[in-house]
Amino acid sequence: MLFRLAYLGMTNAFAMLRLLPMSDRDKDVEILALRHQITVLERQLDQARVRFTPADRAFLAALLHPLPRNLLRKLRLLVRPDTVLRWHRDLVTRRHATLSKPKRPGRPPTARSIRALVLRLAKENPSWGYRRIHGELLTLGVKVAASTDFEGRQGRPGT
Repeated sequence: MLFRLAYLGMTNAFAMLRLLPMSDRDKDVEILALRHQITVLERQLDQARVRFTPADRAFLAALLHPLPRNLLRKLRLLVRPDTVLRWHRDLVTRRHATLSKPKRPGRPPTARSIRALVLRLAKENPSWGYRRIHGELLTLGVKVAASTDFEGRQGRPGT
């Protein structure tokens, strides 16, 4: 999808470069011709819905988002302006979700000082189980899950 989006961006950039030497009158004529072609295509579809690929949605959302809503309503689009704005919100949401995703899966590592304290408590008090050590740590103000496994990472306590 990323390559398709890059391809669409490049082809549209070249299309914009093609428009630079054209006069405003020529551009208006081309726009009217494109609008007419859209009308013909809409007639041929017999009210069937047009399907956009994710790359097409991303391109249209990025292109049309900066326009004010009242101008979007005046444009002849195949979708409602609210749909274009929803596509843009979805793009931003996906990007934010990707950036805020945790870098490493699973439980975060326990600090070395806490691990050393747990191992020391286990070594000095061999009759205590995990629940007791967890309770003692809570009285000290150290928050560690009762199911945290320190033995699997460091070897057995006291060895």
